[in-house]
Formats: sequence, C-alpha cells, structure tokens
Amino acid sequence: MRKTFVPHTATDGTRLHVVRWEPAESEKVRAVMHIAHGMAEHCGRYERLAEALTKAGFVVFANDHRGHGKTAQPSAEDNASALGHLGDEGGWGAALGDLRALIRKEQAEYPGLPFVLFGHSMGSFMVQELLFDLSDVLAAAVLSGSNGKPTPIAAAGRLVARAEKLRLGARGHSKLLTALSFDTFNKAFAPNRTGFDWLSRDEAEVDAYVADSHCGFPCSTATWIEVLDALGRIALPDLQRRIRKDLPIYIFSGARDAANGNTSGLVQLLGAYQRVGLREVSHRFYEGARHEVLNETNRDEVTRDLLSFLDQKVLCDARSTS
Repeated sequence: MRKTFVPHTATDGTRLHVVRWEPAESEKVRAVMHIAHGMAEHCGRYERLAEALTKAGFVVFANDHRGHGKTAQPSAEDNASALGHLGDEGGWGAALGDLRALIRKEQAEYPGLPFVLFGHSMGSFMVQELLFDLSDVLAAAVLSGSNGKPTPIAAAGRLVARAEKLRLGARGHSKLLTALSFDTFNKAFAPNRTGFDWLSRDEAEVDAYVADSHCGFPCSTATWIEVLDALGRIALPDLQRRIRKDLPIYIFSGARDAANGNTSGLVQLLGAYQRVGLREVSHRFYEGARHEVLNETNRDEVTRDLLSFLDQKVLCDARSTS
C-alpha cells in the first residue's frame, strides 16, 4: 500500500488535509472510495481499513473535516479554538462543499471507476445529506455508526445548543452539551474506566483514542448546532426521496451503540428508506459491539462483511464491465 498526501484548497481558502492510500501495483486499482470521519476524530484513524481496501483493489481517499485533525488551524485569538469548530456560521455546508469538490476531483483522477462514499458517525450524516444530490454518480454508499430521525429529546438539544451559543459564543465549549451527548453515551457502560468506554470493548483502542490529541476534544456550540440541525434535515422524507432507488447502501453498527439508542435510530432509518422506495439497502448489527465497530474486538469480522458487500455490489459490476 502506498500513502500520499494530496492537500486541497477550498474556494474560501481553507487548506484541507487529504490522504490517499492506493494499491502498491496501480494495475490492481478497480474502484475508489472516499471516507468521511466522525466528530472529534481524524482521517488517520482509518488507515487499517484503508489497508484492507487497497488489498481488494480500492484507492482510498480521506480528509480531515474543518475543525478536525490537520485541517484545523490555530486562530490568532486562541490556539485551540479551531479544533472542534466547523465555522462560526455555515460550517456544515462548507464541510459538505469540501466533500463535493473532493469527490469531483477524485472521480476526474480515476475516470470510469466505481466510486463509493463511506461515512462514520458525523461523517455518515454528511453522507446521508450528500446522497440527496450525488447518488447518481455513486456506485454505493456505506454508513457506519449512523442514526435516523432525532428523538424528541435529541431534537430539544437544538434549543439547548442555541441557548449555549448565546451564553458562550459560537466558539465556546459547553459542558452541558457534552454531558447530554458523550457523557450520556458513556453512562450506559458504568462503572467507567475512561470517558470514552462507549466507543469500543477493546481497551487498547479506547486508550489510543484518549492518548490522541486530535481525538475526544470538545466541539464548539456552533458545531453542535450545525450537526443537530443536519440530523433533523436528513430525516425529511421529501429529501430522502431524491436518492436513487437502486443505489446499494450498507448500514452497519454495534448493537450496543449508545449513540443511536442501541440501533433504534437505525431501525427508524431503515424503515424510512424503505418507505421512500430504496430497494438496495442492507444492514448488519453486531451483538455486544459499541460505536466504533471498525475498532471493536470483532473488527476483522466487520471488515470482512464490508468487503463482502463491496465485492458483491461494486467490484462484481466492475469486473463484468471490464
């Protein structure tokens, strides 16, 4: 596997950190995937998955979103304020615009190859929204640790986030919002060893997350507003109807993922996709696994299942047309 950095400058001048992993032998390239990572992490955490994908013939791209990883640049006012901050206003739309531009660029670099969009957690919400206008140019989409329509309590969080923004400012960090989200997820696994036990049963993986300075940081009030608003928007049936009806979509999650109510949110999403006529949606829930199934104790099984889906729905079609 070869790893290279392909930085990209957005139209507003933001420099995005982008990584490309590709098979050692270029003639083995059969498809392309772009990975959208989750909240409070970075794209480098997907290198193990990228290694498995490149062995299967994929070129894999991933970027650090605005306010994350190496894309986050310290501001003049506060060295730490950029981390966890998508933007004062319109950060979500800007991050989606980044992904659209990168997808166009990557498809142009590998013309004619099937293109798959993968998103984990917050990244999966981005993918859900991008499907409304990009499903026609995708061979498949994959949602990891995702969610469906917000519960009434989660929907109320949008009001809390706006109140906290008024109190703390757009770049402020709210202990209340953290308590209502990550801390609540972690309580399901009390007594807790760390603040992030909800991520995985594998203690070494949790410890690596805790030790990573680009993971587990607090997000700004403005970011929380953007994410919570997006959750409500992507659940609208009129928008979901725009998705190409025969687009293969694979949804996978830990059965004990506290972030989606132990898959109850995904059951809602599966039903919503069925009601708007999507015909190629499949899913797999892993018993006992938590939020980051790709970093779980059964990650090899999870990766094999993902590769099986890609082989059946993407690579088989690529072989038949070659």
